[in-house]
Parts: sequence; C-alpha cells; structure tokens
Amino acid sequence: MIFINANTKIGAIIKQHPAALEAIISISPKFEKLRNPILRKLMAGRASINMACAMSGCSIHSFYEKLKPLGFQMDESIKPVVSKIKKLPSFINTLHKDKLITLDVRPLLASGKDPLTMITKKVKTIKADEVLKIINTFTPLPLIKLLERYGFEVYADVVNDNLVETYFYKSTSIAFNNLEITDVASNGWEEILNKFAGKLQTIDVRQLEMPLPMHSILEALDNLPGENALFVYHKRIPVFLLPELVERKFDYRIKEISDGEVHLLIFKV
Repeated sequence: MIFINANTKIGAIIKQHPAALEAIISISPKFEKLRNPILRKLMAGRASINMACAMSGCSIHSFYEKLKPLGFQMDESIKPVVSKIKKLPSFINTLHKDKLITLDVRPLLASGKDPLTMITKKVKTIKADEVLKIINTFTPLPLIKLLERYGFEVYADVVNDNLVETYFYKSTSIAFNNLEITDVASNGWEEILNKFAGKLQTIDVRQLEMPLPMHSILEALDNLPGENALFVYHKRIPVFLLPELVERKFDYRIKEISDGEVHLLIFKV
C-alpha cells in the first residue's frame, strides 16, 4: 500500500508505479501534456494532486478512484495546501501599457520546452509597480506558489478552457540576487560537512542547461536516505530552488567558491 495525499507531487506518484501515468492521464484530457517527457518534468515535478485538480477542474476523489487499483491509498487527514488566487482587480485594466509586461509561454510549451528559464529572466526585470502578464493554456499554480513566496500579488483570469492570463504584481522592487540568501546560508559549513562525513551523495549540475539543474537536484533528494546529505556542484546560487527545499523540509548551506562555482549542502531538517 502506497500512501498519498492532496499535497503529493504527481511526479512522485508516477515514479511509484509504471501504470500511474496512464491512470492520471485518463482522469482529464488536460493531463495529455504529461505524455511529453519535457512537459512531464515541468509539470509533474512541481504540481501536487491538489494543484493538478485546480488546473484541470477535476476532484481529488477522481485521483483516488483511478489510483486505488494500483495500490495507492489516499490519506485524507492531511489538508491540502491551497494557493489563494485573487480575482482580477480593476487597476489591471487601467494599467499604463508601459507598466504591463506580457509573456506568452504557449509556443514554448507547445514545442515541449520548459518556460521557467524565460520566466525567471523576465521576472528579474520587473520593476516596482509593474505587472508581469503570463499567457498560458492552464493556471500555472506551481509558478504562482513560487512567486507568492517572493511577495508578488497574483491575479488569474481564466478566459476559457485553453486560455489563462495570470498577472504577477509587486509594489516594491525585489533584489533577486540576494533574495532568501542571508549570512545564515553559509554559517556552519565546515561543521555540517564534518557531520555528514561518509554520508555524502554528490551531484554535479554545472554543465546542465536550465531547468535540468533544479530537476536533477530534486530527483536526487527524492532518493536521498534521511541520514545522508546531498553535496551539489553548481555554477550559481539556485534562487528558485531554495523555497522548494524549505517546503520539502530540507535545510541547506551555500558556499560561493568563485564566480561560476557554488557548492551546496542539502540535508533533512
């Protein structure tokens, strides 16, 4: 029996059983995108059952019914983590065109590529009182959850079943280079390194193109024994990975070696 709950990631379910992918796809036509390996990495690794239900309009019970014959058991005692999306406010419609930055990710998704790199670059250019409008075929709940942690207000307008416009607004500037990175992130590096002596697993993502570094690290953490730590060779501080680590109950330490060389220690809290 494999226990899952509303917050279980779709990717984790697919890993548990070879027939889980087809079972999930059969729930809604909107899950057909999971057949594409790149989109599957993009969506399944970040979206929970609850997020998938919100994006497709299906119920958590429908997941339970499809996955139950495969040995999955739904733990309904664990409440789903819900992202509160506000309705489109009137000021969006009166926003000066210079303050509205539009990014249509549909062509990139249609080509089977992950738009996270493009979105990340665009987000970093957003100034105070500007709005980033992302045009998509579904409500990007994982992205919404991610940017909400950075102080963005999020508004979604579901135009139709295949068109969703999501607006990300920040009233003040965001220093992304230093966001979530404090002196604490490097404190105790040697102490932590010594603590996990002989219990380190190593991964090198320096040569990987985005978004593979984040995917590779999260996949390694999925298989990391609780008493071990993951040592990561990276070429930059993975700003968008850090809140995901916190959510998954991982702690981390960061050591900047040089320009283009960063080491990370990631371990269970």
